[in-house]
Amino acid sequence: MKLTDLNREGGIGANSLYCELGSFKFLVDAGLHPKKVGFGALPDFSRIKDVRLDFVVLSHCHLDHLGALPVVMRDRPDTEVLMSMPSQVLAERMLHNSCNVMKRQREEHSIPEYPLFSHEEIDRLGSQFRALKFDRPEMLKKDGETLEITIFSAGHIVGAAGLQLTHNKRRIFFSGDVLFEPQRILKGAHFPPHHFDTIVLETTRGDTERSPEATRESEVRRLLDTVNQTLQGGGSCLIPVFALGRMQEILTILRDARNEGGLVESPIFCSGLGMDLADYFDQISKRSGLVKFRRKLLQELKIKPLPRKLKPGRDLKENAIYVVSSGMLVEKTPSYQVASCLLGSERNSICYVGYCDPDTPGGKMLESPEAEQFAFDALDFVSPMNARIERFELSGHADRDELIEFAMAAEPRAIVLTHGDPPAREWFRETIEKVAPKIKLVDPVPGTTYDV
Repeated sequence: MKLTDLNREGGIGANSLYCELGSFKFLVDAGLHPKKVGFGALPDFSRIKDVRLDFVVLSHCHLDHLGALPVVMRDRPDTEVLMSMPSQVLAERMLHNSCNVMKRQREEHSIPEYPLFSHEEIDRLGSQFRALKFDRPEMLKKDGETLEITIFSAGHIVGAAGLQLTHNKRRIFFSGDVLFEPQRILKGAHFPPHHFDTIVLETTRGDTERSPEATRESEVRRLLDTVNQTLQGGGSCLIPVFALGRMQEILTILRDARNEGGLVESPIFCSGLGMDLADYFDQISKRSGLVKFRRKLLQELKIKPLPRKLKPGRDLKENAIYVVSSGMLVEKTPSYQVASCLLGSERNSICYVGYCDPDTPGGKMLESPEAEQFAFDALDFVSPMNARIERFELSGHADRDELIEFAMAAEPRAIVLTHGDPPAREWFRETIEKVAPKIKLVDPVPGTTYDV
């Protein structure tokens, strides 16, 4: 197999892998870089400008994997996009939201090329989507060759899929973003246990060592303890979340705790795309049972909309829980605004429950929890850092040791490292070289083609 990483920056960003397997040419994911703007946020599609793709596979619907799909498909009206059924339900809604965000950014930041695609293009693209069933092989034929494609549930978020390709008796496996542990609303990854010739492995948490005592359930208990202590002390608690997956997971945890008498009675505020996605989760649950989330949960928790006017530095009057996006406190998002109100008071808490890029406001806050001040640049406001800042190990990505265990059990001839910042990839590289020095290890340089 020939493989080219089209993500211009490497690391975690505009995820897109161009692959050639026999006569088959295909793309795995087509994402937007969350920290870049304009054309710079796209993968380097110039490298496949004249390539006739046989298909595209979408691993899941986070925008760093999905967000550039309309661009790469613009001149490929006959190419199918293969994905799971839940991803087919979610993909168009996520792309329409992205288009709306880009339109706002064009006006606010004078980015002339935004939006990178239109609502009409998204609507046309939907006709090219084809849902595959988990664990059920599909056969493609071309030039006398046969390629068997099978997707497997990857945990992470609803619809996330690992991809197995079988060609000339060789099995190749793309992990995608994976979580082996079950969540409240989703089962853990179910990957095949057999041998793979090649594994393309995510490395997100390679730089994160998890304490042996910190299980997922113990972290949930610690989160609830922090929320209860904050509310009992007269404060409010902000839980920044990703709209897709993490908001629904945290709301389910809060609902379960309240039903069991383990949550202090208080208002819960939510906002944005995550609330709209509740309808889609409800639809997926009814159709397949692949996710345990129903819209009625919002009524059970008596969810309130976020107040429209939030003034930085003015502590919110109502002691409450705020479950709002973005999960990384990206500028001008609801969580960024709520944080500017809560950070100055020692009564309040900010509880991070997922991955935070170190270059985002959330990542910077976590790196300096003892600092005296924090600058909310987009609001032209500097706040004292008096609130309690906590991180909880509730990531949607597998621990590094779990990924190594999975990879070593498959006894691959080759491993390709993807979806990880340089320190994370370095840990995987050093560990694999130590425990299995005969494995061919590829840490792809963006834009370079490798024979794997």
